[in-house]
Amino acid sequence: MTAWLQREIRLAPRSRGFHLVTGEIEAALRDMPAWRVGLLHVFIQHTSASLSINENADPDVPRDLEMAFNAVASEDLPYVHTMEGPDDMPAHVKASMIGCSVTVPIREGRLVLGTWQGIYLCEHRDRAGGRRLLLTAHGDA
Repeated sequence: MTAWLQREIRLAPRSRGFHLVTGEIEAALRDMPAWRVGLLHVFIQHTSASLSINENADPDVPRDLEMAFNAVASEDLPYVHTMEGPDDMPAHVKASMIGCSVTVPIREGRLVLGTWQGIYLCEHRDRAGGRRLLLTAHGDA
């Protein structure tokens, strides 16, 4: 039998950078059915933050990702959209490049990420508020 589960979670405000949120997503899905096979779609409801799947073991990876994206979408570019501060338009650029969603397979009621993979909130603003994620899971018993 096919079933759907949808849940919205609110992440606490975080500083600018790449933050692992896999545990928070898994905690929100603790009562997920033990589907034999399925998919989890995670969507961020914001335009100045994004989601990514990347290495979850070495703390240098999120620092290097932040450094690289700051170089690609520098605050020094001559942006026209500046009403919300110098970090806002670069945040929109980074969010467009990385994306607003990730999809993760489900097997036997658990997320199937690779050994070194985790789900990251990519916070692109200096002082952002909490972020909302919409989790939509679909699977077969």
